[in-house]
Amino acid sequence: MMLLQVQQLTKYFGAELILSNIKLEIQTKDRIALVGRNGAGKSTLLKMIAGHLSYDSGQIVKPKDVSIGYLAQNTGLESSLCIWDEMLSVFDYIKKMEENLRNIELELANSSHGELTEKLLREYDQLQLKFEEAGGYQFESDIRSVLHGLRFYEQDYTTRIATLSGGQKTRLALAKLLLTKPDILILDEPTNHLDIETLSWLEQYLVGYPGAILIVSHDRYFLDKIVTQVYELSMHELKKYYGNYSKYLAQKAENYEREMKLYEKQQDEVAKLQDFIQRNLARASTTKRAQSRRKQLEKMQLMDRPASGDKSASISFDIERQSGNDVLKVKDAAIGYEHTPLSKNIRFSIFRGDSIALVGPNGVGKSTLLKTIIKRIALLSGEVDYGTNVTIGYYDQEQAELSSNKTVLQELWDHYPLKEEKEIRTMLGNFLFSGDDVQKSVSTLSGGEKARLALAILMLEQANFLILDEPTNHLDLDSKEVLENALVDYPGTILFVSHDRYFINRIASKVVELSPNGTIEYLGDYDYYVEKKAEMLEIARLDAEKLQQKTRTESRTTKTSFQQDKETKRLERQRKRRVEEIEERLGILEENMTELEELLCRPDIFEDHEKVMEINEQIEGIKKEMDQLLEEWEEVSELLQE
Repeated sequence: MMLLQVQQLTKYFGAELILSNIKLEIQTKDRIALVGRNGAGKSTLLKMIAGHLSYDSGQIVKPKDVSIGYLAQNTGLESSLCIWDEMLSVFDYIKKMEENLRNIELELANSSHGELTEKLLREYDQLQLKFEEAGGYQFESDIRSVLHGLRFYEQDYTTRIATLSGGQKTRLALAKLLLTKPDILILDEPTNHLDIETLSWLEQYLVGYPGAILIVSHDRYFLDKIVTQVYELSMHELKKYYGNYSKYLAQKAENYEREMKLYEKQQDEVAKLQDFIQRNLARASTTKRAQSRRKQLEKMQLMDRPASGDKSASISFDIERQSGNDVLKVKDAAIGYEHTPLSKNIRFSIFRGDSIALVGPNGVGKSTLLKTIIKRIALLSGEVDYGTNVTIGYYDQEQAELSSNKTVLQELWDHYPLKEEKEIRTMLGNFLFSGDDVQKSVSTLSGGEKARLALAILMLEQANFLILDEPTNHLDLDSKEVLENALVDYPGTILFVSHDRYFINRIASKVVELSPNGTIEYLGDYDYYVEKKAEMLEIARLDAEKLQQKTRTESRTTKTSFQQDKETKRLERQRKRRVEEIEERLGILEENMTELEELLCRPDIFEDHEKVMEINEQIEGIKKEMDQLLEEWEEVSELLQE
């Protein structure tokens, strides 16, 4: 079924053409990605389809009963309600039906048999069927499922939305939209503020979504899992490809190669005709043939040279000198802030040529660990040892080192004052800052432009150890690929944090998983890490089942053997110790939570939005660990009671 058609859509901002002759179709259960460079007009097109922005010509055709749900970039849910009540408001119509059913039940209880009773019964049957079809018996379960997937747990349900961080409000806006289940779900960068675990859940949810999806995302792994069609927006126009993102890239390359061969073949033919005309037009014996060739050339419809797309940035990282074989060793480290330890027992080594991805849930301290390594945050305990001749180049995801009051040219030149202006301008041109762009104030740059400027500064450092905190944030898909290629060819050592699983797969030779209780190393890329982690979880599950079965069998059998009795007592002692350990850890976590919540009440912290967001993420990490500990406590306690 056709849900929506975009026909010959054109959009100007003032005199500047943004979109031209745009055509797009959305049918039931379509999974469509909209891709293109930053600034190409993707968000503009989504807003027009969603009815949030006007267009200059063309039309958007949609049946009246087709609903559209739209989530803009970084949209935070604003509400005075608590989380549960706000999510419940999505189902007000179901609650109304439920109220009507109760009213009919009261009328039936008070009515005598007759025509009125039969009428009420028919009305009740019809309403109950609608209630069931609308999900009246499962909507609360749906709310819990979506909230849990987006990392909001039962103890969070009474939290006022107004007190949450920006990232949490964005996740709640997504949760509310998913619960409305519109016929067409339009998502603009929904993966922002989501960690890898939450991204995996969202992928699974969207794969099974009953409606159509139109999505803009720079997460290529995410697009590969979900979409079956790709529309590319380039040079104001839209072109359609079938398949996921990887297939789109392959088709695009094949199309370009085929078009280039046809163009070159025609150019050869044109050159031969022109040469024949020049050599034979003036000669009486061959002038007629030359004139015939000229008419043939004039009738020929000349092809334009195939465009390879918009200009790409030119990035390449080199080193000034090589480091020793041992680059970095972290021994029994604990990281965090004075009153808020985030992780302990951190141990790993980095050797020359390694490319290591640091992964873990939001709030566990990944960025804090990187800042601790570069000595911006003090180490709580343990050691961080640096190798011989190690020079560090650090990329900050927030670009905090950029001076907002400088121009782009001044910013780069001030970092490298001995270089000539021509060399600085050439470097900026390589990063797509040309002409008047270099005189822009840093404060006016977009996220993608700031990222490119920070990468230009990093590239000129020629450090042999790159420490990168979310380097692909704000970069469009093309710039991500250029950065990946540069890092693949980089002769130094890399330690990086990223939520971009495609990026991790291409760059990482090792994955280090950070948790509150330490680190685990996996010798491979992201897919290997996921596979091994799944294997470990399956082994743990089977071991737990065997242990439970063994415990049940032992409890049903008369224990006449001294060894059996000794084993049972040993298991009981272990469980009691584990219960005590869990209760002690829960006490520490509750104290940490209280300290963090008290920090949020301090005026100097409350007014610092970034600090509030950071503390809220830490609180979220503590809540998750407490949930896991409580679940384990219940399981071990049950075993003790058996």
